This record gives sequence, C-alpha cells and structure tokens, in this order.
Amino acid sequence: MRFRFLTSTPRDIARGSGTYVGISVLANALRQLGHTVDLESPTRHFPVFTAERLWFNRGLRASSAHDCTVGFDMDGYRIAAGAPGAPGALHIASLKGVIADEVRFESGLTRLTMSVQARCERLHVHRAARVLVTSRYSGVCAQRLYGLERFPTVVPELIDLAAWHCHLAACPAPAPAPAHSVRFTVLYVGRFYRRKRVGLLLEAAAALRSVIPNLEIRIVGNGPCDAAWRAQAERLKLERTVTWLGDISRAGLAAEYNRAHIFCLPSVQEGFGIVLLEAMAAGKPIVAARAAAIPEVAPHATLVEPESAESLAAGILDLHDSPEAQAAQSAKGLAWVEQFDAPLVARLFVEAVRGAGQGLT
Repeated sequence: MRFRFLTSTPRDIARGSGTYVGISVLANALRQLGHTVDLESPTRHFPVFTAERLWFNRGLRASSAHDCTVGFDMDGYRIAAGAPGAPGALHIASLKGVIADEVRFESGLTRLTMSVQARCERLHVHRAARVLVTSRYSGVCAQRLYGLERFPTVVPELIDLAAWHCHLAACPAPAPAPAHSVRFTVLYVGRFYRRKRVGLLLEAAAALRSVIPNLEIRIVGNGPCDAAWRAQAERLKLERTVTWLGDISRAGLAAEYNRAHIFCLPSVQEGFGIVLLEAMAAGKPIVAARAAAIPEVAPHATLVEPESAESLAAGILDLHDSPEAQAAQSAKGLAWVEQFDAPLVARLFVEAVRGAGQGLT
C-alpha cells in the first residue's frame, strides 16, 4: 500500500515527545513490511504551535498518488472524505491522544489554543472513514467527547524492540560502585505538562529521603512546567536528591534507563504512554498512577492512587524494600512488551486500514 502520513507534530523527540516516536516507528515498520510511506509536515513555522497546525492544514490538498491518507490527531480534517468539497479517497483519522481530554488539565492561553485544536480534531474524526486510537481509554474519551456513534478501532502504540535493545546494549549501566555509595535511582521521562504531575514525584521524594537516604530522582524532559517544578524542588530542598537532565539524545536516554532501578510515571492523563514500553523493554519495574490508559498498558506495574504523593511514595518504597518484587515485575514487563513490537503492531495497523477500505492491496 501507498500511505500518506499527515502530521504537524514536531519531528524530534524533544518537542514531539511520544507522538513523534510513535509515528516515526510506525512509518519505518510499514516500510519494512514493503509498504510506501510519505510523511508530510509543516514547512513554515510559527511561534504559536496552534497557528502552525492551522496553516499546515489550510495548505493540504487531496492526493491521488496514495491508497490511503492517515491524518494524525487533528491533521487532515479539511481534506477528509466527509469534509465539504473533499474527494472520496480513503482517509483515516489516527488519534495519538484525545486533545479534548488533554485540554482539561491546562489553563490560560494553552487551554484556549488546545480547545481550538480539539474542535478541529472533532471535525476530523467525524469526516474520516475510520478512527484509530491507541487504547480503549482513548476510545472511550473520543466517543464521549466527540460524539462518535461507532467505537474507534484500537491499534496500540509500538516499540522497535530490536532497535531499542541495540541502544541499551550500546549504553551499558555504569560500573558497580561500592555498596555504601550505591544510590537507589528512580527515573522519570516525559514532557513537562501539568497533567504529568511531576510535582507529586517531587513531594514523594521529599517524604522518602529520610527513609531511603541514598535516593536519587533523575528527570528527563522539558516543557511549560519546567520553571515551576524546579522552583518546587528548590523549596523542598531536593538539590542533592533530584537531577534535572533536560532533553537528551536517544543514546543518553538508553543509558538513563540502564542505570535506573525503577521507572516512575505519576501522570494522570495518558492516551497510551510509550515511555512505559521503553521501561518494560529495559527490564525496569514501574510505579505509576492508576489513571487513564496506564493500567491497560502496564497492568503488572505497581499502580498507585492518582493525585497522591503519599501513595506514590508508598509504591516506590514497596519496590525499594523488595528486590524480589522488582525482579518479578521486570520479568513480567519483558514478556508483556513483546506484543507491542513494531512489526506486529504495523500489521494490525494495515488490517485496520484495509477494513476501512475493502479491495485495497
């Protein structure tokens, strides 16, 4: 098949986060299966991301050179088959998240601009031949918030396990340190949005540092909440406990997973959470909020009450105190993540597309 991918998500990990990773890994996996994938993204950039997305969509035109156009999130809403004046070519709306769900956790200008995007995404899902989501949680949100009559088709996010294992092998964990100096390391990876609730992890760290004197929290990422969370860490006097790593390379990320004892995701809104797959594939136990799609993606994880620093701290402490529990969860994660390997999910994606347009080859 000849696919046309439309996305205005920034094409780098630092700004595009898991959305960029999911789209790029899917495109590569489809090519490995013999399909053609042409990816289109904005060539003109604006200071306000929503303006860039709207301009990108304004310039899109239907294509007769492809069997299927896949618009990610809101992208493609103006040329989907159900749009006024749009041709009847097969058009799929693939939601990496549900913007109308994400916007609930924002405020001010960010909330306003994301609300505009959500209205465009609503148009997109109603005009497309089929709607794909990455989890049942996202499907429920899309159906409820966008008024869909038919439940969307679930095609999960994916991870290129072979490539990820190569990164991990090329960036081994640091050499063992003397027992008295070994630090118990908790890793967070993600964008700094309010819904990620890194502030709860900081509160948990403040509560745990007297119980786990060698505790180290390592935080990868950047984003709108950077200044606020750094200020919170300073107020809590976490200078010797928290290390802010900012945006790092893929090799650097693999090294961080290797050195971590556990991975922590206190987020209360995840359409999927590719970082959970990365942590599992690295053999890391996970402590995460029992919220959104997280229980679907990592049912074997230590799941704690959302919005509770006390519950988060208890989950971390439970794993710290039980190497046996760490080992058991690690083994379960390594087995569970196999179902999300790129070639398997890419085939599911193709099946979903062919189901929306019978007769394609």
